[in-house]
Amino acid sequence: MKQTLKVALVCAATAISTALAQPPAKNPHIAALVQEVSQGNLKALVDRLAKFGTRHTLSDTVSPDRGIGAARRWIASEFSRYAETSGGRMSVEFHETVVPPSGRVPSPTAVVNVVATLRSRTFLDRLLVIGGHYDSRAGNPMDMTSDAPGANDDGSGTAVVMELARIMAPHEFDATVVFIAFAGEEQGLLGAAGWAGMASQHSWSVEAMLNNDIVGSSRGGDGVAENRYVRLFSEAFSPLDTGSVFRFRNGLGLENDGPSRSLARWIDETAAMYVPAFDVKMINRRDRFLRGGDHSAFHARGFPAVRFSVARENYDWQHQNVRVENGKQYGDLAQFMDFAYCANVARVNLAALAGLALAPSPSESVGIVTSNLEYKTTLRWNRGRETDLAGYFVRYRETTSPVWQYKEFVTDTTMTLNVLKDDYVFGVQGVDREGNAGLIVTPRPVR
Repeated sequence: MKQTLKVALVCAATAISTALAQPPAKNPHIAALVQEVSQGNLKALVDRLAKFGTRHTLSDTVSPDRGIGAARRWIASEFSRYAETSGGRMSVEFHETVVPPSGRVPSPTAVVNVVATLRSRTFLDRLLVIGGHYDSRAGNPMDMTSDAPGANDDGSGTAVVMELARIMAPHEFDATVVFIAFAGEEQGLLGAAGWAGMASQHSWSVEAMLNNDIVGSSRGGDGVAENRYVRLFSEAFSPLDTGSVFRFRNGLGLENDGPSRSLARWIDETAAMYVPAFDVKMINRRDRFLRGGDHSAFHARGFPAVRFSVARENYDWQHQNVRVENGKQYGDLAQFMDFAYCANVARVNLAALAGLALAPSPSESVGIVTSNLEYKTTLRWNRGRETDLAGYFVRYRETTSPVWQYKEFVTDTTMTLNVLKDDYVFGVQGVDREGNAGLIVTPRPVR
C-alpha cells in the first residue's frame, strides 16, 4: 500500500513538473492590453483627421487647420503626448523623402511620414513596424483642393496605429516598435517606399510590418454587413525570392511559408487566442485586384509584411468626391464608419504587435537533418539570446494544410519526432516563460 502511494506521488510530481516546464498558453499582460482599446478614442481620432478637409499629399502644408501639413503636425503632437508616458523610451520625428516627378507627382515633392519609435528594453536591433497612411484623395488622384475627408481610407488605419501607440507607450518590450503614419500612399506608396528603402539600405532587422488600410467599416456596397472578421492579405514570394532561392522553396514544398505568409499565419493563430469573438480571414494574395497598399513596399524588399482590410468594401465611399447624387451620399465620411468593428481590428493588431514585441526573436540556424533515409524526423537549431527563454515549440503540419496542426514543447535545441519528414512541413518557434511564442521558422536541410 505504501509502495503504491509512493509510486502515485512520484507520478503526480512528474506530471506537475512537466506541466510547469511548459509555459502558459496566453500572457495575461497582453490580454489586459487588448482590453484597453477604446472605440471612443478611435472615433475621436477619425473625426479629427476628417476635419482637416483634405489630406492629399500635394495639398496645403502651411495652413494651421486644413491640408496635409496641419494633419501631420497634429499626428506628431498626439504621438508626442503618448510619448510622455513612455519614460523616455518613445521618440517622435518626421521622416522626409523628396520624390521626383511621376505620373501622380507633377514636381519634386517632400513626402513626410510621422514616426513614433518605442525603443526596446533589451534588443534595439529588433524592429516591428505598424503603419497606416494618413493622406487622402478625392475622385481625381491629382485633385489636391477638394474635400477628401478620408475617414475609412485611411483615417481608420491611422487611428489604429495611433491608438496602439497610446496603449503601448507606457510599457516595456523586447523589440523596438515603430508606429508610422505614412504619406504619399495614394500617389504611389511613396512614404512607405521611402522608409522601407531606408531600412533596407541600413540592413535593419524588420521582423514584421503590419499595414492597416481601410479597416473601419462593415457594410458593403450591396448593403450587406459583415462585422465578424477582417481580411489579412499576404503574398507567398517576394521579388527577392528568385533563382536558386525560388527553386529551393519550391522544391521543399514551402510555397506557403515565405516570410509574409508565415507572419499572416502567426497573426491568425495569435488573434484567435486573444480576440476569440472576432476572426482573421487569411487571403493568400498581396492585395485586392487593381489596388495596393504600403505593406507592398516592405514585402518587395524582403521584409515580412501583411495588410489588414475590411471584410466588405463600399466603393461609393472610397476615392469619391463628397456629393449627393440622385439622393445618394458619396464620399469617405465618418458617418459610414463602424467603430465597434474598427476597435476589434485594433485589438487583433494589438494582440499581434504586443505578442511579437514580447516574444523571443526568430530561431536561428534551424535545420532538418537529411543525412540518412529514416522513418523519424530530427530538427536542430541554435539557442536564442533571451534570458527568459523557456524553450521551443516544434510545429508541424501536413503539406496540404494551410495552418499548423501539431505542437511539441522542448527545452533543448534538438528534437526527434516519430513522423516521416517527407509528409510534413516543420517549424520552430521560441517561447518565453510568460508564454509569448515568436515567429515560426521553417528549417533548411542539413547533414
